[in-house]
Amino acid sequence: MKTFKSIFLLAFILCFAFNLLQAQKAYQIHQDNVKPSMIKEYEKVAKAFNDACKLHNPQTNWATATTSDMKYMYITPIENMADLDKRPFADMANKMGDKWGEMFTNFDKCYDSHRTYIIHLAEDLTYMPEGISMTQDGENYRDWFYIYFTPQNAAKVREGMKAIKDLYVAKNSKVYYRIYRNGFGTSEDFYLVAASSKDEIDSATKSKTNKDVLGPDRWDTFSKVMNYASRVEEYSGEMRPDLSYSSK
Repeated sequence: MKTFKSIFLLAFILCFAFNLLQAQKAYQIHQDNVKPSMIKEYEKVAKAFNDACKLHNPQTNWATATTSDMKYMYITPIENMADLDKRPFADMANKMGDKWGEMFTNFDKCYDSHRTYIIHLAEDLTYMPEGISMTQDGENYRDWFYIYFTPQNAAKVREGMKAIKDLYVAKNSKVYYRIYRNGFGTSEDFYLVAASSKDEIDSATKSKTNKDVLGPDRWDTFSKVMNYASRVEEYSGEMRPDLSYSSK
């Protein structure tokens, strides 16, 4: 009976994830947690892998981001769970032979852990009045805010996120952001807020100006999220076009 319940629960989770993927834009994230001492070596291997992909043209694409705590994230859009079963690198691996294995052996030396998971774009919570896009020309700098919450507070946090968007709309804020919801493969519930800027100075300038735009009562709105969040983690980083890839 216990085994049956476990199987039923897994089937339910997979079904839920499948339906969610159908309803929202989804992204598969492969995240390498690179050791500080191996950054230079990792960059070398990552660029070699990117060059090999340009040569062999696997039919896939991804955007790459690096964070202030030395995570490298490879972001691939997916349409449904069936995309996870595709093997876009199979032909490339066969053609490269031993060089393929050597390349990933070199990758493995650079980190003690890595993982793959899914996030979903929450379009109704995203504030980009000129059109939603993950990348913007000339704005590769990123601020990321992970807002974690427990399941019992999920509805309250979502209501708070909507209230914040409504405030930005009402004040015609020029600080735009995208909201992502955690999905299959993550161990905790969170919303990810991603904001783009030209660089660190531009980010700080936008933040200061936005405080004046939103006004002194902004915390009353922000507290609708913060009062129900279990913790918030903030990271900065950049998009890396030089490590990104799109098939021909």
